[in-house]
Amino acid sequence: MPRPLFLPTARQANWLLIVGFLSVGYALYLRYAVIDVPAVSLACQAGLDTWLCFSRKIATALFQHYVFGAVALGIAALNLLRPSIVLVAVALAAAGLGVVLHNVVLSTFAIALLIVSLARPAPAPE
Repeated sequence: MPRPLFLPTARQANWLLIVGFLSVGYALYLRYAVIDVPAVSLACQAGLDTWLCFSRKIATALFQHYVFGAVALGIAALNLLRPSIVLVAVALAAAGLGVVLHNVVLSTFAIALLIVSLARPAPAPE
């Protein structure tokens, strides 16, 4: 008898929804309320030292070097080899951040790998 497919339970799916919505929501906030607003950009470049400017600096540095997409793709590929709900959650969060913060190509490829990983058999219990 073949092993069952890797499918999250209803509770796990609810947690994955929460992770996905929170990552995309925070990315939308960063992009449209912090990064793309000229007043905030000018204040942060003038030397304002707040958590908002710090998160803007970190997010800008990460998405300029395609870190969100690369991390999402790497973890999704690892999840394809060895399915795990933790790997799905981390890859989903990184892909959600990457889609909104200009890392679309790698992030959407990671999402496609996450979808394909649902067709994999679940890992054998140890």
